[in-house]
Amino acid sequence: MVAEALPSPDATLEQRLEAVARAHGFAAFGIARADAAPLTAARLNAWLAEGCHGEMIWMESRAEQRGSPQGLWPEVQSVIALGMSYAPAADPLALAETPDRGLISVYAQGGDYHDVVKKALKHVARWLVAEAKDAEVKVFVDTAPVMEKPLSAAAGLGWQGKHTNLVSRDHGSWLFLGAIYTTLELAPSVAGRDTCGSCSACQDACPTQAFPAPYRLDARRCISYLTIEHDGPIPEDLRRGIGNRIYGCDDCLAACPWNKFAETAQAHRAFLPRAELAAPSLADLLALDDSGFRQVFAGSPIKRIGRGRMVRNAAIAAGNSGDMRFRPILEGLATDESPMVADAARWALAELTL
Repeated sequence: MVAEALPSPDATLEQRLEAVARAHGFAAFGIARADAAPLTAARLNAWLAEGCHGEMIWMESRAEQRGSPQGLWPEVQSVIALGMSYAPAADPLALAETPDRGLISVYAQGGDYHDVVKKALKHVARWLVAEAKDAEVKVFVDTAPVMEKPLSAAAGLGWQGKHTNLVSRDHGSWLFLGAIYTTLELAPSVAGRDTCGSCSACQDACPTQAFPAPYRLDARRCISYLTIEHDGPIPEDLRRGIGNRIYGCDDCLAACPWNKFAETAQAHRAFLPRAELAAPSLADLLALDDSGFRQVFAGSPIKRIGRGRMVRNAAIAAGNSGDMRFRPILEGLATDESPMVADAARWALAELTL
């Protein structure tokens, strides 16, 4: 019960708010003033001007709102930044050496984090409104124009590492982020301090060299972008680097030395891997039709990419496998009604030439 987790009646509103957040599954908590990340808009605009967002048009179309909390909601005074752990119990890259299996990013192997995090955010927000009658609130996961990472860094959850993701001293790179905007003026937390130092592990780990410089990501070369957001044929010069990654990529996250402090016991149970997503057979994925795809990925964030992108990704993984047993099913997919599936299948067949 939330009430059992509350501190003494003498605790501040911020302390009681943190206790409620932790009772609802959040492992990280912090507060920032709404104007605490003033460089965000300029950095976002420079990144967009370079075209590094690829086909993610929504990043560009709502850039003004995304650039600052006040751009989205002028009345906001404070940002409550929250993190939910999904630290994996096993090596997230172990399947990279099993080419007949598809490698799915850790975050997508369990329940849909959008649903889990948003539900918990709403519980916390309702408590705050009940406790502070004049409070107005808005809750966000990652489908709204909100820059969760710089705001979370400003709120003390961690810092943006050289891989551009949030790094936490306590949870490594394994945090789902959410935010509650409020009209209340809350006491801010101490901002996070960058302690990446001279480490370049995340940069060195990237299979497609998606980092032109530390703290800069070119999404157009990122495997997560290519396998999830990109609709159409994947550039041929990047296909071999994808290996057997069929949805997302954890290489830069997994390489971070701060992960050694992440406690898997703090991971939310909703994100425990589903058996069918932990090590899916490429042969099974290649055989999926639309209804089969929807059935397999029901309740998973993967469902949003559709059958076409998933089978495209699986075909590329098959082409990288060196396994000639994939040839018959790839030959059937070479004339698939989806042009991007057919293109990937033909490429894979060429890679698997006897």
